Amino acid sequence: MRTALREDHEQYRDQVRKFVEREIAPHHHAWEKTGCVPRETWLKAGREGLLLPAIPEAYGGGGGDFGHSIVVIEELMRVLASGPGFPLHSDIVAPYLLAYGTEEQRLRWLPPMARGEKVGAIAMTEPGIGSDLKAVRTTARRDGDHYVINGAKTFITNGLNSDIVIVVCKTDPDAGTRGMSLIVVEAGTPGFTKGPLLEKIGLKAQDTCELFFDDVRVPVGNLLSEEGKGFGYLMHQLAQERLMIAVRSPMVMEAMLEETITYTKNRKAFGKPIFDHQNTRFKLAELKAKTVACRVFVDHCISLHFEKKLDPDMAAMAKLYATEAQGQAVDEMLQLHGGYGFMREYPIARAYVDSRVQRIYGGTSEIMKEIISRGL
Repeated sequence: MRTALREDHEQYRDQVRKFVEREIAPHHHAWEKTGCVPRETWLKAGREGLLLPAIPEAYGGGGGDFGHSIVVIEELMRVLASGPGFPLHSDIVAPYLLAYGTEEQRLRWLPPMARGEKVGAIAMTEPGIGSDLKAVRTTARRDGDHYVINGAKTFITNGLNSDIVIVVCKTDPDAGTRGMSLIVVEAGTPGFTKGPLLEKIGLKAQDTCELFFDDVRVPVGNLLSEEGKGFGYLMHQLAQERLMIAVRSPMVMEAMLEETITYTKNRKAFGKPIFDHQNTRFKLAELKAKTVACRVFVDHCISLHFEKKLDPDMAAMAKLYATEAQGQAVDEMLQLHGGYGFMREYPIARAYVDSRVQRIYGGTSEIMKEIISRGL
């Protein structure tokens, strides 16, 4: 029995699971071909309370906590629904607006995000920069009552659907990290354009594209909190963001282990089910132990986060361990499927390609090791 989540979280899970099984799982294969989740699905999710579950009701949210957000993440991962960018929208973009926005900004942007009428994205990564946020080149020059933004961002989740984008930029290019700010740019602003969908090896239903800013003028009122404090805001939110990535891993491992056990019991080789071969049972035993270990550690980190005790080092360890364990486990499960594991009609094949990026985004495994090593 899990202890990290409460009874109200599990009650919410029933609601989320029914929605995912009805509105997402049957359509996900088609979305993988188009590379994007339809806006109607976002509106349905908003109506049924799957968006902004941890944001206060005063701003249109569900009034819950991070546990309710975890439930949404887990239920999407249970069916390998990597397409809907609900977690980034609800649990990264919305918390920035809640924590650093003015009351006017919160009331302007959060309620339509909760209803699914506006989709949120955050634009950090730039071409050629990757994990090095300090090297951001996008600039925002003050011009009277406006900022003029110039630059480009890449690998932006929810990019094509986005209506509200938090742009990480330099308001003082000569001040290093002390010159970084967070400014909201809304779709339709002159000079703000979106590139075509990027062709990825996995996460095929999740819309990802480049964003371009060519003399984009936005009101000074679109600045989140103070100018020059953006890097600190980003660092403050990173623990939860990395935990969000770690949370995905045990659910994928559990779902794929169940799938693999069923497959090996039904698939025959050399006159008997694959499961009856000792090598298969021993490998599945190892995978079961690894999956349980991952679940227990991640749930421990969830509990720490509820108590506001999850520090950056522990969050980095959670992301490093969980995503590496997922990658190794899914690879070994695919091997037990033989040639059929290479076919996308089998869930293990989709889990395999989707798992690879977990060790890259949100800070690569190498960056996680660097963070952890500093405290040794």
